[in-house]
Amino acid sequence: MNDERAANAVDRKLGQRVRSRRLEIGMSQEKLADLLGVTFQQVQKYEKGVNRIAASRLFDISAALDVPVGRFFENIGSARSAGVAEHRKDFVDDALATPEGAQLIALFAAIKSVKVRRRVVELVRALSDEAEQSKRS
Repeated sequence: MNDERAANAVDRKLGQRVRSRRLEIGMSQEKLADLLGVTFQQVQKYEKGVNRIAASRLFDISAALDVPVGRFFENIGSARSAGVAEHRKDFVDDALATPEGAQLIALFAAIKSVKVRRRVVELVRALSDEAEQSKRS
């Protein structure tokens, strides 16, 4: 039986974007929960897409995270049919949705040398290629 109220790919993408923005500004789940008047467990459920975010709650979240509501919906049409990020912006959102991704982006941005940044990109590309090859083996 299909429950229309159950969370779907769009709900998961919205949750990812909430998490991504929260991490981007360095806010904890507890702080966001306090601002919204909910538990941090509820924020976790929103971010994982387990619970759907009501329009009024999304409005409150956007205010708490100081971002327009529309940002959460940019290019979200692909989330209906896609299970994996297809647009470049989606890859960034997916990366920022993890603590490691947010940390990596922050550390990378702190590197002033263009030469060093290029070397970091080369290193990550090599590691990615190696991981892909070992999957095939």
